[in-house]
Amino acid sequence: MSLCLGHPVHGYYRTRDPLGARGDFTTAPEISQMFGELIGLWIAAVRGMMDPAARPLLVELGPGRGTLMADALRALGSVLPDGQVDLHLVETSPPLRAAQAAALARFRPTWHEDPADLPDGPAIVIANEFFDCLPVRQFARTERGWCERLVGLAPEGGLGFGLAPDPEPGIRAEAPPGALMTLPAAGLSVMRALAARLARAGGALLLIDYGHVAPGFGDTLQALARHRFVDPLAEPGEADLTAHVDFAALARAAQGEGARVHGPVTQRDFLMDLGLLARAERLTRSADPAQAAAIATAVARLTDPAERGMGHLFKVMAIGSPDLAQLPGLPAR
Repeated sequence: MSLCLGHPVHGYYRTRDPLGARGDFTTAPEISQMFGELIGLWIAAVRGMMDPAARPLLVELGPGRGTLMADALRALGSVLPDGQVDLHLVETSPPLRAAQAAALARFRPTWHEDPADLPDGPAIVIANEFFDCLPVRQFARTERGWCERLVGLAPEGGLGFGLAPDPEPGIRAEAPPGALMTLPAAGLSVMRALAARLARAGGALLLIDYGHVAPGFGDTLQALARHRFVDPLAEPGEADLTAHVDFAALARAAQGEGARVHGPVTQRDFLMDLGLLARAERLTRSADPAQAAAIATAVARLTDPAERGMGHLFKVMAIGSPDLAQLPGLPAR
């Protein structure tokens, strides 16, 4: 997964802009400006809860084309003038960095390859569809225990899945033979580092991604190409590889570092609580019929409550410093 997505020459994210109708998938910021604008209001509210003397970094992890942050900063304009925004972007893709540079030029962002490279200090961090593409480890329940699922050469050629010969010591979960467990190894490492930083220096992380709240078993590793699900092993480096985010595991990791967890809630509940309908109504007032229809379609898509709809499948969780007792749109644990 790490090689397919991040190889410096052949990696999926190193070689293309994967977003939009001509790419492989579409994210919420590309659906409507309202998404980023509401995130901007969330950032402003969190900034208002922090020490007025602090000048937190504004960070986005995996910023795509810069669309979300551009919309957020437009909504933030009256609260944080350009000169007061210390913008940092964590991005490994050269094509996407170029798009971000064009969208956010007047804010003079600083780019980083890894969240660990961010300068110290308080921070407000946005991570929309970032944790789902961090490499995972998978284990299958066999008669001899939990054996790691590996990738190797298949007998008929190409790549295939197999199992490590020896079980993984330390995994004690009870499940029937054949069950598959996904552990967000890289995600937990990133979360622990960010949570420890926020608990120490102050600030909050807003995490928006598709995934599950309760622990469970099953194969959520998937590949997308040209807006269709494909075999994850068929074309290495040519498809987006992701796995459902385990919000419960990330929450435990954050709490273990002394941070406060808020949520998770569904994306539908979060956006509604932040005022999505009011924003849509305001935009519709000055819209022509085609624009008004597009606004209504965007609201329906972002808040679709069906099991596979964005409003239900996507969850929102925040991690904050202990002094931030209540964050907008999210109940504190």
